[in-house]
Amino acid sequence: MQARTQPVFALIAGELSGDILGAGLIRALREHYPDARFIGVCGPQMQAEGGESLFPMERLSVMGITEVLPRLPELFRLRRQLVDTLTAEQPLAVIGIDSPDFTLSVAKRVHARGLRTVHYVSPSVWAWRQGRIKGIRASIDLMLTLLPFEARFYEEHGVPVAFVGHPLADMIPMTPDVAGARDQLGLPQDARVLAVLPGSRGGEVRQLLPDFLAAVRLLRADQPALKVVIPAATPERHAEIAAGLAAAGLTDVQLVDGQSRTVMAAADVVLMASGTATLEGLLLKKPMVIGYRLGGVTYAIASRLVKLDHVGLPNLLASQPRIPEFIQDAMHPGALAAAVQHWFDHPDEVAALKDDFDAVHTQLRRDASTHAAAAVRALVEGTL
Repeated sequence: MQARTQPVFALIAGELSGDILGAGLIRALREHYPDARFIGVCGPQMQAEGGESLFPMERLSVMGITEVLPRLPELFRLRRQLVDTLTAEQPLAVIGIDSPDFTLSVAKRVHARGLRTVHYVSPSVWAWRQGRIKGIRASIDLMLTLLPFEARFYEEHGVPVAFVGHPLADMIPMTPDVAGARDQLGLPQDARVLAVLPGSRGGEVRQLLPDFLAAVRLLRADQPALKVVIPAATPERHAEIAAGLAAAGLTDVQLVDGQSRTVMAAADVVLMASGTATLEGLLLKKPMVIGYRLGGVTYAIASRLVKLDHVGLPNLLASQPRIPEFIQDAMHPGALAAAVQHWFDHPDEVAALKDDFDAVHTQLRRDASTHAAAAVRALVEGTL
């Protein structure tokens, strides 16, 4: 067999968050493999780092059963094309980045053909559908996790794993600039500020916004000077939230486009949907109240599959669960308003929360790209 003259790595990303991780990993791998080629499925940031995309990343960006079904023939064709190309190229490692439904199915096939496989960002197998661990153990040579409890789960199930830290913890300063965020949003420095984040998807906003705004009205009844700011993730969400504010008679609530991190940084307390934004809230050291509601049938199914006592990442990561969660029928305006008011009234608990969140931030702040590259290098060079 002819000696390899140029190292090749394959990276497969299916959405923008994966593109960001992939770009950081390419930069870090180049420190040790300056002449390497990076092929696979790359978004604009990975391509800016020299990644060669076999087809546009957007072809993989589908969500939901009704959207996926008509796209299945194309997705199967793209998977075959990718597997055949990677088999021919023989990269040192095939690295799937998040998007597990697609990337793990590629990993299974290329692993069967003798290629090393890495998966970057654990699927939530520790929380639900734990039976998937058998397939992961059979087809993944190395799992890279962003969170420490994920690594412990894989260790317990015999899957080689490296905890690399979370890129958000690298990006967000240990001490948030509250004054700067308030200046940016035009908020008074001495105001009491509540951030309200009802989610980024239309279904979330429709399920959560009415109760969130009803809670705001209850809070405003006792403290009319309370400043309330809501970031809208997209123009569509902006229109939906604006309509909800008008219907609730909350015309003086500040609605901004995007800037969710700035809004949270400016706030004293955050009322928010469950999701990845709660991790940003933790890293910004904010007391939070989490609310979430699913459709009745979806909740009935999910509640039987999920193996967790808490859904919010801050409660899963901190030394003890401190963030109140109101899920499904427990989520109603009075409960949400009382929990928000509790944070306002108990600065000693807020101080203890910030100390706990500081410790988590320090644990997650590991330069994720560098650690991920080191683990991939150890796999490739046989020192893992």
